[in-house]
Amino acid sequence: MAKGTGKVLAQNKKAGHDYFIEETYEAGLVLTGTEIKSIRSGKVQLKDSHIRIRNGEAWVYNMHVSPFDQGNRFNHDPLRNRKLLLHKKQIGQLVGAVKRDGYTIVPLKMYIKDGYAKLLIGLGKGKKDHDKRDDLRKKEAKREMERVFKDRQR
Repeated sequence: MAKGTGKVLAQNKKAGHDYFIEETYEAGLVLTGTEIKSIRSGKVQLKDSHIRIRNGEAWVYNMHVSPFDQGNRFNHDPLRNRKLLLHKKQIGQLVGAVKRDGYTIVPLKMYIKDGYAKLLIGLGKGKKDHDKRDDLRKKEAKREMERVFKDRQR
């Protein structure tokens, strides 16, 4: 199965708008019992989350996983930092890239693959305002062409 395929539970659409994604990695997550239950029910949000490398380990910050409805006093903290499972070589590549100017690691989407929760992370370079405007212009032109083409087929 290709990387990034499976039942998509959450997507960070803002990442594609704010960054040029150059490379993607598939990472597992270290989760507690109630967290995986909430994730399987789709109660996860990646909007403001980001990834840092600390002591040779990758961690995801600000990923919101809602508390499990049937959870008890052992329910998890919704915004706790979660460890990502990556190979040492991949972490080394990410550290080297982040030290370069303007690169950052952003979560792109979360999905279930072979029964495990996976996070697709991307190495991205920040877009400038004019790049974002160009992308919006291209997107709008494409929509307009599709609209005209659809009207002609009728």
